Formats: sequence, C-alpha cells, structure tokens
Amino acid sequence: MKFDNILSDINGFGKFQIRLMLIQIFGRMCLPCHFLLNNFMAAVPSHHCDVSGLDDGHFFGNLTLQQKHSVGIPKGQDGTLSPCRMFAEPQYQYLSASNSTDDAFTVPCRNGWTYDNSTFKSTLATEWDLVCSRKGMNQATATIFFIGVMIGGPLFGFLSDRFGRRPLLLVSYLSSMTFSVLSAFSTTYVLFAIMRLFTGMSLAGISIISIVLNVEWFGIEHRTFCGVIISLDWTIGNWLLVGIAYFVTDWRMLVLAVTSPLIAAVLVWRWIPESARWLMTNGKVNAAHYYITQCAVMNNRSTSMATITPRTLLESVEDETRENKYTIVDLFRTPNIRKLAIYSGIVWFGVAFTYYGISLNITGFGLNPYLTQLMFASIEVPMKIGVYFCLEKLGRKLGNAGALLSTGLCLFINIFITQDKWVARTTVAVLGKALSEAAFTIMYLYTTELYPTVVRQNGVGYTALVARLGVSVSPLIMLLEDVWHLLPAVSYCAVALVCGSVALLLPETLNTRLPEFIEDIEKPKRQQVLEEEALQSVLNQQ
Repeated sequence: MKFDNILSDINGFGKFQIRLMLIQIFGRMCLPCHFLLNNFMAAVPSHHCDVSGLDDGHFFGNLTLQQKHSVGIPKGQDGTLSPCRMFAEPQYQYLSASNSTDDAFTVPCRNGWTYDNSTFKSTLATEWDLVCSRKGMNQATATIFFIGVMIGGPLFGFLSDRFGRRPLLLVSYLSSMTFSVLSAFSTTYVLFAIMRLFTGMSLAGISIISIVLNVEWFGIEHRTFCGVIISLDWTIGNWLLVGIAYFVTDWRMLVLAVTSPLIAAVLVWRWIPESARWLMTNGKVNAAHYYITQCAVMNNRSTSMATITPRTLLESVEDETRENKYTIVDLFRTPNIRKLAIYSGIVWFGVAFTYYGISLNITGFGLNPYLTQLMFASIEVPMKIGVYFCLEKLGRKLGNAGALLSTGLCLFINIFITQDKWVARTTVAVLGKALSEAAFTIMYLYTTELYPTVVRQNGVGYTALVARLGVSVSPLIMLLEDVWHLLPAVSYCAVALVCGSVALLLPETLNTRLPEFIEDIEKPKRQQVLEEEALQSVLNQQ
C-alpha cells in the first residue's frame, strides 16, 4: 500500500493538515525578515566627509556648518556634497564663489563621515563606516549570510533525511534564535559576520524542512494548494519586516525584533507531527502508524484505520531499501536522477539569483525604501493566487519556465528605461518582482515533487545550496556598475532567460504520485505511466 493511497483513505486535506500549516507560520514568517533584512539593517543613508580635520585653528572655526561644507567638501554636478572626497585644505574662495573642484586638490575622507539619521538611527554602514572604499564590505554582509544558508541547506537536508524532519526543525528554531541574538550584540564587524553566517545556516533548516514536512502530509490533489498557501507565510513575513523596520530604526534592536516570532515557534513545536511518509520509508512503521492514526482521528476518518495496521505498513516498505542510508551523492549515481539534479540546480540558481537581485535593490527605483518593500510584498498576494490557477491548468514545468522567462523580459525592458522615469521603472520592477516570486513559489513545490522520499530532503538541501550560491553572488553583482552601469541589469536578465529555458527540460509532476524510492525515478517511462493511471483510477472511484 503506497502512502498516497493511505492519505487518500484518511483525507489528505483536513483539520490535521491545516493545523500543521498554521503551527509553522511563526517559524516561516521569520525567513523573509532575515533574508531581506539587509535592505534596512545595511542601508546606506546620505553621508559626506567629517570636515573637522580641515580646521586650521583660525578662520575655519568661526564658519557656520553650511560654510564649512562649502570650503571643505567638493560638490557634484547636481549640487550635492561629495560622499567620499574632501578638500586637502579649506578653500575659502568658495565662500563667495561657486564650489568647484577644477583646481582644488581633494583626498579621501580623513576623519570619518557625517550621516543623515533622519530615516535610520543606526545601520551597519554607520556603525562601522562601511561606505566609499569599504562599501563592498557592506554588500558582503548579505553574501556572508547567504553562504551560511548555502551550507545549511544540504547539511540540514542530510540530517533530516537521516534523523527525521521534526527533531531537526526544533534544532533549526533554537540555533536560529541563538545566533541571531549573538549577532545583535556583536562588537566587531568580523564577529557580526561570523554570527550571520551561522544564522543563515540555521534558518536554512527551517526553510527546507518545513516545506517538505507539509508537502509530505498532503494528498496528490491538494499539493498545489499546499505549496501556494505555505508561500503566503513569506508574504506575511515581508509585511512584518516592513512594519518592524519602520518603527525600529536601530539595527541591533531590529535584528532582535524580527527574530522574536521564533519564541512562539519553539512553544508550539510540540504539536508538530513527524512525517509518516519518512517514517515508513525508514522502516519505523509503529511510529508511522501512530501519526497516521492521529491524522485519521482529527480528519474524522477513524473507520479507515481498520485496514491500516503496522503490519500492512511494514509490507509496503521494500526491505532492501529500508536498510539503505542515503546521502546527497545518491542524487548523482543513476542517469535519470542525475539529470534531474543538474537541471533543477540550474533552474534554482536562476530563480534565486534574479529574485534577490530585484529584492535587495529596493533603493534603485527612486522611492522610499519602506514603500518599495511594501509594494514588493503586496504584489505577491495576487500573483500567488494566479500561480495556483496557473499550476492547476498549465502544470509545474510550463508555469515555472513562463514565470522565469517573463522575469527576464521585465529586466530586459527596464534596461532601456532611464532613471528619471521612476514611475515606469518601478512599475516594471514590481511586475518583475511578482513574476520572480511566482517562479520561487512554483519551484519550492516543484522540487519536493521531483525527488523521491528517501532523498527528498537531500534533494531539497542540494537545490537550496545551489540557490543560495546564486543568492550569495547576487548582491555582489551590483558592484559591477562601477565597470558599466548597465552590467548588473544585463547579468540578471541573461541568467533569468537561460535558466528559464532549462526549466523546460524538467518532467511534469502535476497530479502524479510522489516517488518513494530512487528506483521509481529510474523506471521505464511506460511503467510510470501505467502506475499513475492506476492511482488516478482509484482516486476517481472515491
């Protein structure tokens, strides 16, 4: 008896599954709060050199602040003070003439910077002067965090496939809280970077384990709904981030505030069930029967348990497979799953690279960062509703490829819209953001359906590693604008188009049974079709 048949008997979409989704909201809403935290925590406010070092001890000290700026800091063509340069000596002639740098000798800021604190009380940039020649260090904070996520994906994937979803989810909750708090109290940039690395590793566990745990408890006909509804937790977290960041403008307190929902996540963890699908494939049939019974009782299907016993569960598990211990290496041992791993890895790289390329550049569209982030978050709701109907009609493959290719098209169009036309740029960017979010939503569900149960968490962990590699590179791409101002946009566009094309090589999984073992992936296509037709016949009779 396959587990999907069991779920059909005990109701694969009832009170049990709804409670499972609701319990995990607290943990999942923290993910966007941390993944997009750099938009506020590492924001760079307006700044210019501290000109106190120009004081010659005589006339300079009697000048007003505006006059000190005129004689101490060069101005750009738009009349704003230079953020990174100052005059080597006070240029008193500019008190009665236009500030010009034609003849004056300028040097990098000698005594630090003065920051505009009207929007942000404190950020990483103001804390450790991560501006001008050190701006790369500010961008690197996001990269370091996502390197941690990249490492944590396969690590937690392997551990949860070995020891179970439920205990590793608790480990993820507790370690995320610990390292987040430690990062908020870091006294040096290096210590902060290390703590953010471990925070990323821990949050990766929440990300990949929660989605797999949910999908493994849902029946075939409700997996699409499950994937879309779960993705709304990300939207809720986005809104939460905007609200908290608006009122908490000190970066240390902001880190603590966005981490606080994990306290509730730990408290309600005790009601999260283990994946019965995972328990069965690992031969733990008594524990699997316990959770299946819980599900049947809560979904008012207790009568169905008359034919479902630990013995029948044991008979449904292949003995030789139950004794195997799978690792990420098994994703590349045989031909079909190897192609699956390569193609899904490429697509995940493109999805994550373009999504965060747009999401971490909220200051590039001429609007208030809070308003831009709110717009980006709000557009996700109608888009995800559209994704649900798209997946039901078009399927996973065409839906994902179409969303990613359309994102690339939006990025291409924005290359030709000038900076002064901020309304048009923002409109196209919001549409591109919505489409990239659609690709992200589809790919999370798609990945859990592609990989067999025995290596599903390893597969999700592997794709998380490749995705976070794309995310890690994405913030650094913005530094290429010093080479050519359009190079970042061209890079994001090209990756989206190429990876969207690769998505067409993946198999369709709409209304198909979740594979349990690697052998299910390697079966001849004809045999797979016959099994799916048999399962569909059973579902139609019920």
